[in-house]
Amino acid sequence: MKTSADAVRDYLFAVEREASALPADRRQELLADLTEHIEVTRAERPDAPVGEVLAELGDPRTIAATALAETESGATGLSVKGVDAAPARRGKVHPLVPLLMLTLSLPFMMIFPDLPGPAFGVLFRIIGAVLLCTSVHWTAVQKTTGVLLTAVLPSAVFATANLSGNGPATGAPALLANLAALVLLAGVATWLWRARRV
Repeated sequence: MKTSADAVRDYLFAVEREASALPADRRQELLADLTEHIEVTRAERPDAPVGEVLAELGDPRTIAATALAETESGATGLSVKGVDAAPARRGKVHPLVPLLMLTLSLPFMMIFPDLPGPAFGVLFRIIGAVLLCTSVHWTAVQKTTGVLLTAVLPSAVFATANLSGNGPATGAPALLANLAALVLLAGVATWLWRARRV
């Protein structure tokens, strides 16, 4: 008995086979777009049968022919049954929101070092990480890297510093550590902003 994963895999294999005339990078982009469209559609409509979702995308031969025609004419983007697939990528949350929440969590904790500042900073960091992970604007690798560098690493470093035998750092060392972490957060947020899919 075929599972839904088997049906999706077979469908993508058929598209890949039909699109063999495309350059390898364009073919991989097409498959990634289709995979993402399928994932987004199934997340939005979990009760919809996978066959229905695949039928909405269209025949693999038609998709491949359209992609080949677009590549030859210099156009970009995936067109499925006359509908541009780019709107399927649009998330419900603007991509700037998780980046701002992850980046501004540290300055919030620095400006308001007493409660509730740290609590709000941690809350911002958690919400920002969740929004980043559920966004459609980045690949899984970009999301993982972003969460590790903006949420996990700074939290682990600060927890280790605060729980060490010397107690929390104060004065110039603490300020330098916070500024270094802020530069890291801003750098990763800038990288994610530039790497996002529109």
